[in-house]
Formats: sequence, structure tokens, C-alpha cells
Amino acid sequence: MNAVLPRFLKSAYRRDPIVSVLMTVGAVDALIGGMNDSWSLFAVGLGTAGISLAFKLWRMQQRRPILDEPVAQTYLLSQSSNSTLPILTVPKKKSSR
Repeated sequence: MNAVLPRFLKSAYRRDPIVSVLMTVGAVDALIGGMNDSWSLFAVGLGTAGISLAFKLWRMQQRRPILDEPVAQTYLLSQSSNSTLPILTVPKKKSSR
């Protein structure tokens, strides 16, 4: 478990650093507010964590799915593909004997 948690946190902070910070701040505020019987801080913390979690889920739904098939790159224009290409020849070097 000790090795899994740092990997999870690193990947979460790399993907969405702002959302991850807001979730962390909200969770800490809720924890402190719950421990000290400060219900306003608890509510602000839960609200912050909830809004950031909802934003993260909304952004995950907005992302386009990754295509499994690679897109073929074309280097020639479609107009020039109808004509034949010239044959390239490499000049041979004369040997000096």
C-alpha cells in the first residue's frame, strides 16, 4: 500500500494539478472542521472538494476518446497523386584508377 499511494498521487497531480490541489485543500478543511466542531469550515471543505471532484468528472466526460488506429499521414497533395512522380537517379562517382 505504501508504494501505491505515492504513484497514485503523482499521476493525479500531473494530470490535473489545480483540481488535485483544490481537492486536497477541501479534504483538509473538512477534516479540520470536523475535528474542531467548526461546521462552517467543514461545510466549506466539503463544498470545495465536491465542486473540484464534479469538475474533474465533467472534464473526463468532455475528453474525446483516443482512437486505437493510427491516422495515416499523407505527404503529397491529393491533386499531385494522380500524376506520376519523376524517377530519381543518383549519379555514380567515377572511380579514379
